[in-house]
Amino acid sequence: MEQPKEIRNIAIIAHVDHGKTTLTDAIMRQCGMFEEGMSMDTNALERERGITIYSKNTSVFYKHTKINIVDTPGHADFGSEVERVLRSIDAVLLIVDAQEGPMPQTRFVLKKALEVGLKPIVVVNKIDKPGANIARTEDEVLELFINLGANDAQLDFVTLYAIGREGVVKRALDDEFVDLSPLLDIILEVIPAALSDREAPLRAQPFNLAYDNYVGRLAIARVYEGTIHVGDTVYIKHEDSGMRNARITKLFTFRGLNREETNEAVAGDIVMIAGIADIDIGETICGSPDAMPLPSIKVDEPTIALNFMVNNSPFCGREGKFVTSRQIGDRLKKELEVNIGLYIDFSEADKFRVYGRGELHIAILLETMRREGYELQVSQPQIITKEIDGVLSEPFEEITIDIPSIYQGIIIERLSQRKARLISMDSHEVTLRMVFEGPTRGILGYRSQFVIDTKGEGIFASRVIGFRPYSGDIVRKHVGSMVSMITGKTLAYSLDNLQTRGQLYIEPNTEVYEGMVIGNTSKGDEMPVNPTKGKQLTNMRASGSDDSIFLEPAWKLTIERGLEVMDEDEYLEITPYSTRLRKIYLTENERSKHRKKA
Repeated sequence: MEQPKEIRNIAIIAHVDHGKTTLTDAIMRQCGMFEEGMSMDTNALERERGITIYSKNTSVFYKHTKINIVDTPGHADFGSEVERVLRSIDAVLLIVDAQEGPMPQTRFVLKKALEVGLKPIVVVNKIDKPGANIARTEDEVLELFINLGANDAQLDFVTLYAIGREGVVKRALDDEFVDLSPLLDIILEVIPAALSDREAPLRAQPFNLAYDNYVGRLAIARVYEGTIHVGDTVYIKHEDSGMRNARITKLFTFRGLNREETNEAVAGDIVMIAGIADIDIGETICGSPDAMPLPSIKVDEPTIALNFMVNNSPFCGREGKFVTSRQIGDRLKKELEVNIGLYIDFSEADKFRVYGRGELHIAILLETMRREGYELQVSQPQIITKEIDGVLSEPFEEITIDIPSIYQGIIIERLSQRKARLISMDSHEVTLRMVFEGPTRGILGYRSQFVIDTKGEGIFASRVIGFRPYSGDIVRKHVGSMVSMITGKTLAYSLDNLQTRGQLYIEPNTEVYEGMVIGNTSKGDEMPVNPTKGKQLTNMRASGSDDSIFLEPAWKLTIERGLEVMDEDEYLEITPYSTRLRKIYLTENERSKHRKKA
């Protein structure tokens, strides 16, 4: 294996869909670390959705230098992945879309990078897009640096121009595109080589975790000082707790996307360590009991919570392999091994209280579990409140919206109803960019409505900006529920009549049960219906009433949609092949009794 003279450690940061993963794939391809069909987005959900969910490591070799690259998520719900990565690297590549410019997550990740003293290299990507405005994007990036308090050294950043999907970068707009060499050369020129004091006592710090069925929990760590060997006894320390020891059983370094087993790793490198069963993010792995621990890595706290429960609907157990409380609890404990942004309360026997960073964060976990054969039901997500200086406070978000100007009125009206306040509004050629600040509680459930309000032409992005005083009551849901009053198979004839009363979630020939929510209604809280009712058959034909039935496409429930539209008195039932919305109390009698008690 090639022995590098030096090591560079970098992370690629950007807003979602600005081209981080595509550019990383192109770098690996140019450096010969890429096989056909490979991608940094190795998870099936990542490939399907086109987003990065989990931060991942790769490494390439260029001019006798090893470049460790960490690809980070761009969605705000996975911000905890980004925060801890930035502590372990020496510089960042900030990717910005030449058409969209800096977006909310751009601001979030750049702020974190500047706070830890990193100097970014800016890559203006997708400059071939029809709407690309390079000059405006550069101005906005510089303005963002200034607004975030960048120091003089950080403001003196290098800007490159790229078309990531073609694997080409250039230093100046007048240059010709050839390959990615200008970017790789800049990395070697402006990013300092990782400090490599191999003789000092060992100090390493994990910034990510992995799990292996054979060796257990794995720590992905930056070695800051010294050398670590297989068989070494190490001491694990945290600035807020005591010390314990462990023995290193395996070490891996990265070569491309593959991990290679090795007997030792040296200061400056990023490695995977096995043998410390209870290792956690931000702890320090020391070679000596006298070594001082490194500053711990703090991760932003969760903003929403909901209950995971055993599915007890009439259709329970039909599709799932893992349906018991013990099986669900064991799976959630396993998730905690690697999902650092998650917190779970196991204190109650019949339900698990799960705390996450947002609806997508929770939805990805549920989607992963359902694909593994788990069946369960969840309650409506609720925001987490806390008292700050005696004042009840809740999480707030900054919302950035890009829309055609014709939708300006409806968007301002919708968000104002949800206690969001318009902060700024700028016109960008044919689009309007509006920035709001409002409680997370008001945004929950709005994204699907936003798509309808803007006819799919709008871009909605948000980021958590901290806790602020509680905003009072917010009416999140303006529709009622269409609830099946019978168990059976739905018929087109019945659905044809019901579709005039609201939006249907189901299609003909779908099995339903009493208490299942099959759609919404524009008026009222609840409307019991019979979706299995067929046409009365007679020998007489009526003029005009025997025409063909035309059903509008059903608004099919996905996990994200279900989490958005569900009400407090409903559960979302999730099985390997189905997503159903149901009332907690299935019969109309039970619901009436509960309402009287309340």
